[in-house]
Amino acid sequence: MKILIANDDGYTAKGIQALYDALVGLGELTVIAPESNCSGSSNSLTLNRPLSVQQAHNGFYYVNGTPSDCIHIALTGLLDFKPDLIVSGINNGANMGDDTLYSGTVAAAMEGHLFGIPAIAFSLVEKGWPHLDTAARVAKEVVQRAIQQPLGTGTLLNVNIPAVPYDALKGYQVTRLGKRHPSEPVIKSSTPYGEPIYWIGPAGQALDAAKDTDFGATQNLQVSISPLRFDLTHHEQLNQIENWVNA
Repeated sequence: MKILIANDDGYTAKGIQALYDALVGLGELTVIAPESNCSGSSNSLTLNRPLSVQQAHNGFYYVNGTPSDCIHIALTGLLDFKPDLIVSGINNGANMGDDTLYSGTVAAAMEGHLFGIPAIAFSLVEKGWPHLDTAARVAKEVVQRAIQQPLGTGTLLNVNIPAVPYDALKGYQVTRLGKRHPSEPVIKSSTPYGEPIYWIGPAGQALDAAKDTDFGATQNLQVSISPLRFDLTHHEQLNQIENWVNA
């Protein structure tokens, strides 16, 4: 079993080391991750400059680019094999609901998914790595299941893990994505020269946190597993928009 590991917090992040340590013994592991934190980078590829790949003392590869760059480079030139599974994380914070559109953690998994490789993104729902050991143990269990019962090539899973002791978890729940309120306002400031600058504000609160959503499951101390797809087509509106165009 060849497993490719990535993240968006950078190759020195606690989450990716914990994920690697948890998966040792389950297969042949290769790690490729951004050189620095790329949270919120979504599916961006770097096209305006060349990228370099370095290898750290622990064997991890790191790239001066985005999470998508990492997987793309690995699959199109760096590796001489095709991985059987791609795992991304463990992210420092949740990736639920609307977050998945911005998440570099999910994007790394999605890049592998676009190449036809089953992929899983793991996130710890609270920042600061509380109970990272719980998330690592859950990640190991999920990957073990994926080895024992292989996922199809079209599978992309988004896993969010409550930040609690392992024994406090209430099992696994397959969920749909929830939805947040709009983000908080930007934070206005200025440079030392008086020029205005803006910081993106915090994410909004959960708007749809029903029991069958990722928000609802993690609030109930369940591990949320959401199957995702890349198809953004609004199929139900195809006929409506065709009539609108031809009216």
